[in-house]
Amino acid sequence: MSAALFSIDPEVGPEALEAGRLLFAGPCDFVKGVVALDGLPPADRPEVCFAGRSNVGKSSLINALTGRRGLARASNTPGRTQEINYFALGEAAYLVDLPGYGFAKAPKPKVEAWQALLRAYLAGRVSLRRVFLLIDSRHGVKPADHEHMELLDKAAVSFQAVMTKADKRGAALDRTLEAVKTELAKHPAAYPEILTTSSETGAGIDRLRATILSIL
Repeated sequence: MSAALFSIDPEVGPEALEAGRLLFAGPCDFVKGVVALDGLPPADRPEVCFAGRSNVGKSSLINALTGRRGLARASNTPGRTQEINYFALGEAAYLVDLPGYGFAKAPKPKVEAWQALLRAYLAGRVSLRRVFLLIDSRHGVKPADHEHMELLDKAAVSFQAVMTKADKRGAALDRTLEAVKTELAKHPAAYPEILTTSSETGAGIDRLRATILSIL
């Protein structure tokens, strides 16, 4: 796939933005943390998941999407950092929060067990519609991101890059975006649209809501 095929922040109509707002204005609650496949909720509704390196801003993004400041942090208590965390968006969908990559401080058996669970989840979850792969706008694609993209390619799971902490659109961000486009072009599972967001300013949050609604 050519990098030229990737668009950045495609225009979304006001009706779609309002529909996305209404979806996320409804109830959203933490359901459970999952440590084994048999603990997954029933695949009775579509789901999207959020993946990214540690400190990329996943919790902040989920909180911004739902308008609930402490929602994602409710599932991030010590000892639960390697769980697949489920949030119910009313009866419409599940939002799924995957723990950040990087297990340098974790025992090797735990790392291997988590990686096996992640592969099984990605390859076998029939209700999974898309993975939103969060990339820090200040740093771009790192080796751990590349490894995760390869995992998604092998699992044949569509993923879409979401740039976090994109508070200012300038030359530095534009260069990062071009580099990200080049990297994404190497991965057949990459969806050819990139979204930029800032949980701090709210920029791009409405577009991400509308995107999620469109794929549910």
